Amino acid sequence: MPELSPGTLLLDAAPSGFAPVALDPSQLGSIIADRTDDEGREVVIVDGSGELHIRLNSDLAVRRPMILLPLGAASVDLRLDVASRFIRKVGGQTIGLLPRALRLTTQRKRRLVQLLHAFDVHDMGGGPRDVAEIILRSDQAQLPSVEWKDSHARRAANRLIHDSIALVERGYLKFLRGG
Repeated sequence: MPELSPGTLLLDAAPSGFAPVALDPSQLGSIIADRTDDEGREVVIVDGSGELHIRLNSDLAVRRPMILLPLGAASVDLRLDVASRFIRKVGGQTIGLLPRALRLTTQRKRRLVQLLHAFDVHDMGGGPRDVAEIILRSDQAQLPSVEWKDSHARRAANRLIHDSIALVERGYLKFLRGG
């Protein structure tokens, strides 16, 4: 949802008095998604900095683009940074589309995948031993109860379960806002 993600650029058609500017999303990076629904068109462009979602509220937004910057929106500073980068990229500058706060490092991606897998295991009835065995690939999951109780793998699995539940239950909003 565009209102939750400052990494979504909102475009509409500028008033008719403004000079037309040809906007070709494919010049900004690789288009990995392009879909239209009742609210407009969304194009997802990927470059070296990550994915930029562009929401075009009308067909004319491609010919006379105008950036919408809702003042009450979450992370207005990040939205302004995304808009500024977009303008510079359209102007021919070599710049990443996403600011550093919205970029995922390899380590962060790995952690998020781990959290989502841990949530799936937990959601299907698995416990810390299952998470330790399946996600962490730890041999400690096979320890007898007395040793398992004090194991590093048990503590790590419990942290994964706790953090995964927090992420799925609205914690992702902080993540989407660059936090």
